[in-house]
Amino acid sequence: MGLLTEEPTPEPGFPGPDAETGVAAYSEAGRAPFAGPPDTPESPAPAAVAGQASPARRWFYARVDAPDASGAPGSPSWPATTLGTQRLRLTDWLYRSQGASVLWLLVRLWLGYQWLNAGYQKIWGAEKSAFWFGNGIGVKGFATAGVAGSATGKSGASYGWWAAFLHNFVIPNASWIGKFIALGEVAIGIALILGLFTGVAAFAGLSLNVIYMFTGSAGVNPMYGILSVLLILAWRNAGWFGVDRFVLPGLWTRIVTLNGHLGRRPVGVPSAPVVVPTH
Repeated sequence: MGLLTEEPTPEPGFPGPDAETGVAAYSEAGRAPFAGPPDTPESPAPAAVAGQASPARRWFYARVDAPDASGAPGSPSWPATTLGTQRLRLTDWLYRSQGASVLWLLVRLWLGYQWLNAGYQKIWGAEKSAFWFGNGIGVKGFATAGVAGSATGKSGASYGWWAAFLHNFVIPNASWIGKFIALGEVAIGIALILGLFTGVAAFAGLSLNVIYMFTGSAGVNPMYGILSVLLILAWRNAGWFGVDRFVLPGLWTRIVTLNGHLGRRPVGVPSAPVVVPTH
């Protein structure tokens, strides 16, 4: 059984199935057809003609410039296996290209400010007496309302096990949990604004959103959660205009070195061409 539901028509510049083996060569990174380095006398660059993709290849294409000819880890187009320009799906453009980094910069700044302001209010602002001071009365009241709403079935925690967690753990430890939440929200905001470990910061924010929603609070949490999911998916380029641009390449180099010593190849690093059946 093949990967395609119908016999595809070879596109210009893409290899068709071999006459003897009936398979086509593909690169493991992105499953892009492996046609050798483009823009060379021996292997001219294929001409991208709109509308000639077969039905089995219906996707949106976008042309992006590969900033690093070697496709080095940390570059927005990584992993790249070709020189010059390449055709990427819309999702690849959103989550890997340098151009989309401007969009994620705006999302980061807005969402980061919201988290930073929320934490600021809990430590120095209007909510400091309920979170940073006052033995975490804000957390205790929030958790108590969730437990009570779960008992009546009208609001609050939707799951009994979560209501038990609130009652047995959160309420007795509300004092330090209030401080932890306040510091966490400030840290998430600063990390998103600076673009430092953007994916990790977005995941931490998403975790808080889920906790708040499980306890019975909707409000802005669904919107924050959706934006956090998108930033997690765009972890490669969301921090390109930020600290991640300088931190992630060095970190990835260390991971590659460590995996090399352990005899493993990190996920996503291009390997030798593989063959995929076409029918």
